[in-house]
Amino acid sequence: MRVRRLGMLLSGLLPHPCDSVELEQYTTDGDLAARWLADISAFDDLTEGCTVADLGAGNGVLGLGALAMGAGRAILVEADPGACDAALANAESMGLAESVEIVSATLGSDPVDLGAADLIVSNPPWGRQTAKADRPFLDAILSSGLPAHLLHSAKASHIEPLFEASDWSAERYGEADFALPAAYSHHSRQRGRTRVAFWRLVPP
Repeated sequence: MRVRRLGMLLSGLLPHPCDSVELEQYTTDGDLAARWLADISAFDDLTEGCTVADLGAGNGVLGLGALAMGAGRAILVEADPGACDAALANAESMGLAESVEIVSATLGSDPVDLGAADLIVSNPPWGRQTAKADRPFLDAILSSGLPAHLLHSAKASHIEPLFEASDWSAERYGEADFALPAAYSHHSRQRGRTRVAFWRLVPP
């Protein structure tokens, strides 16, 4: 599927409910998700029929986008019940519900089996509200032993050292603007942007 068409499809999904400041919930823009998934595919990490695990899946935009690009199955791991409902509704609207497993779980607290996955994608909380909120997501990637693609704040300086300490390859391969709608009361502007970066994480 062409990137532009995929971006339009993903932009039409039911958005993330964004109810929790503590969980740092934001909807990943459909066009950004499509461009990122195209990059992941260009690395030959997103392959025909593969199983993709999306950690912190929100409304399912990344996992469902991966399915639209040819993945065979998506495991959507999400702590927020409202977001799980949105992800299920989006999977049904795209006719992909039979290819989706929604796991309602909190990483770091609940056991999550990623053994069936071939690839992990994640846009975790960045730790701006709660320090080290991203650590359960990073630990889950390390524990999985699976190749992963990560979207995180461009200011993050701990990604490479953490993974390289475990002999993983950590390649920062791009940046983009990430839209921040005024979803919460502490936001002073109606809409803002922040810079994000993308990492490819490959186990030894």
